[in-house]
Order: sequence, then C-alpha cells, then structure tokens
Amino acid sequence: MAGTDEQFRALFEPRGVVVAGASTHPGKFGFVALHNILACGYAGRVFATNRDGATVLGIETLTSLADVPDGAADLVFVCTPASTNAGLLRQAADRGITAAFLASAGYGESGEDGRRAQDDLVALADELGILLVGPNGQGLVSTPASLCAQIVAPYPPAGRIGIVSQSGNFVSSFMNLAKVSGVGVSRALSAGNAAAVGVTDVLRFYAGDPATDVALVYVEGIPDGRAFYDTLREVAGKIPVVVVKGGATAGGRRAAASHTGSLATDDRVFDGMVRQAGATRATTIEEAFEAAASFVTQPLPRGGNVAVMTTAGGWGVVTADAVHRSSLTLAELPDDLLAALDAELPPRWSRNNPIDLAGGETKDTIPTVLGIVARHRAIDAVVLLGMGIQSNQGRLEEQGPFFPDWGLERIAAFHERQDHRYATVAAELSQEVGKPILVATELAVADRENAAVRGVVESGRYCYPSADRAITALDHLWQVASWRARRS
Repeated sequence: MAGTDEQFRALFEPRGVVVAGASTHPGKFGFVALHNILACGYAGRVFATNRDGATVLGIETLTSLADVPDGAADLVFVCTPASTNAGLLRQAADRGITAAFLASAGYGESGEDGRRAQDDLVALADELGILLVGPNGQGLVSTPASLCAQIVAPYPPAGRIGIVSQSGNFVSSFMNLAKVSGVGVSRALSAGNAAAVGVTDVLRFYAGDPATDVALVYVEGIPDGRAFYDTLREVAGKIPVVVVKGGATAGGRRAAASHTGSLATDDRVFDGMVRQAGATRATTIEEAFEAAASFVTQPLPRGGNVAVMTTAGGWGVVTADAVHRSSLTLAELPDDLLAALDAELPPRWSRNNPIDLAGGETKDTIPTVLGIVARHRAIDAVVLLGMGIQSNQGRLEEQGPFFPDWGLERIAAFHERQDHRYATVAAELSQEVGKPILVATELAVADRENAAVRGVVESGRYCYPSADRAITALDHLWQVASWRARRS
C-alpha cells in the first residue's frame, strides 16, 4: 500500500489542517476549501497561507507555510500553482506534516511536461515522507473528524460508507445521494491523477478502518489489472466492495481516455474479475450507492429465497418479474406458512408468493403477517410494498377544503401513525431475525416527508424508490453472501 496507516490517519483525521493558497475571492479553490473546512465543524486547528497575508473568513493567513507551528498540523490542502509546490512540500515536511492533498492542476493531465513535473513531485514526496494525494483532485471528506476538505459541496451525513473515485464529480454524486437518503458516509476521496495514491491504496485503508463497513468505488481505467484484482479480493474478504466502472462501451472508453487518460479494460474481462474477487459490480451510480447503502443497513441473506409482500397485486407482479431477472428465487410458500397466513388474512388473499393482502389488512395485519413471513425458515429475505399509500391519502385530505371536519383529522393522523409504525416494525424485525427486509415505494422520491418514508429513514434504513431497485440491491447482497459462503 502506498502510504502507511499513520499517514492515512493524518489524511483523514488530522490534528490540524493548512490550506495553502487561501484566497479572498469566493470563486477560487483556496477560498472554497477553507470555507468548507471551517463551515462543516472541523474541530482541529486550521491554518491558511496567502502571499499577501490577507484575512480570509476570519483566519489571519500566514505568508509562508514555514510559519505554521511545528507539529500543529498533519495535513496540507494545496491550492497553489504547480510551479510552487515542490518548495511548499519541503516546508510542509519541516513542519511535521505527513499528508498532502493537491487540488492544483497542471500535472499529468496537461501533457508531457506536466507528467514530468508530476513524477518529480511524487519522488520528492516519497523522499520527504509525505503521503501525496492527487494532484488535480477534488478533495476529501472524513465525517469522524467532521472534516470537509474539498473544493465542492456537499458535506454528507455521518455513516459507514467509504468512497473512493477516479472522478471527483462522482464523489459528489454519491454524497448527494447520501444526503437525500440519510444513509451516511465515513470517508470520501477523489483520487485525481492518482500520481502516488490510487484506488487500491485507499481500498486497503478502508478494509482496516473501524469507521468503514463498505467500500464504494468508481473507476475508469486499471493501470495494473493483476494488482487491482489482488487488492479487490483481499479487501472483499474483509468488507463488501461495490464497483461501478466507466468506459464499459466503446464510446465510454473513448470518453474515459479523454477524461483521465485511462485505458479502459475489456468489459467482460473486468466483470468476471470483479465477481471472482468477491466484489459486486453496479451499472449506474444510483445502483452502486443503493447497493452500498444496503450493505450498511441490511444483514446479508443466508439464502436466495425471497418473499414479496404487497398491499395490492400489480406491485407484486412486476416485483416477481424483477426477481426472475436476478440470481434470487421467488420462494415457494410451504404448507405451514400458507396455513399461518390463512389464519390472519381474508380468503381472497393470493395464497401465493407474491403475498398479496388484497386490501384485507386491519391495523395490526401488516406487522403480524410480516413477522410470520420473516420468521419462517423457508424465507431468506422480504421485500415490502405499498407502504405510505394511506398516509399519502391523508396528506391529500389535510390539504383539501374539508379538513379537519368529517373525521378527516382523526383518520389522517391514524394513517400517518400506522405507516410510520410499519416501517419501524420492518427494521426491528429485520434486526431480530437477521434477514434483509427492504421497503420500496415511489414515495421515496415523490414525497420524502411521507410517514412511511420518514419511518424507514429514521430507523436507519434505505427506502428504495421502486421494487426493481430493491431487488437489484438485494441481488448485490446475495452475490456477496454466496461468494463468502463458497469461499469459507
């Protein structure tokens, strides 16, 4: 691994941070980086350098990094021109700084001269004992340290997903999805040109990081396929790894070459490599995030037998189709399970999987039936559909001209309590039985304040925007679970 564990700790949990090249102009990287560090709650010491010694965001800047107190900072965030950075690294080493993130451009991405300058800088950092990340990177986030050292938003909620990406934009994309879903992030890093520290180095750190339970990776090109495979297999044996890769098509490969200079590998070979290594591959950014969110909020299934439970038939039909397109199995309902459900449901229920309640539920039917299904030995996972529909109607009644008369206030409040309760019960039951229970509803997108959606989020789970996406996420869980079972 490029970099020691101590150097990565200096990167992600520094005692102090220096922003080199702080600017008074709110559109400059040196202003934005300092702003984000100060605004997001970082509790360590913050220093900044500016050649004019200007005051920026209340910080009295230093005219030289050499003026930073010895040992007061572990990390320097570099926004200075490429021509000045060799001297800056020497000053950083003299001050006891052991990690540097370079947002500066003008290196390997800019031609042969830039590549030579980049190689020289890497050699110098190695000589000085500095972990060099970038250059040409977006930044890093570390929620255990409340650190947002990056040149863009957002700052995500704290959580257990570790992100590393060859594209800074997708770091932002993943963190935006974390913000809207409530499923948070531990660390996030834009590798930039990955001159010294690449994706595999960060993956190895995440594998031993107590704050990280799953790694979420975006790559375009793999400089050393064998090393990538070996690292992926090593890390996947410790934590789940979700990979999404750009350049899967001929057009995408051309775009990757122009974006990062990466040489994209043959897609079928790459796909097989990821599977053999025990990681799981997503095809889109949304799918990748939802898979990672599932790994940190759901237990791994012990088998592939899925029960689909729905308050209406159509949702169940399309979910059954999604199961059949996956590596999962729509479970056969054993006789004892059918009998137990018969005792709780009206005769018109589907008597099959999907378990269609056919509108026969009372206030306790859904928790009772869900418990019967989830606790049965023949069921490895449950997808729960139709939550939030009644409180959605309650919302319409609250906004209509007849509220609160005609009993509308009472019934709307009842539906909201029930939908919130169902989501909470699903999470508690999943924890009790050690099986995934996924709640899917389009209200996750249409109305984030819906009682069922709020219940899922408040229980620490991910609310899936559709049954298809829930099944896809569950399939990722099952692929990793089955690989681990085969391996052991």
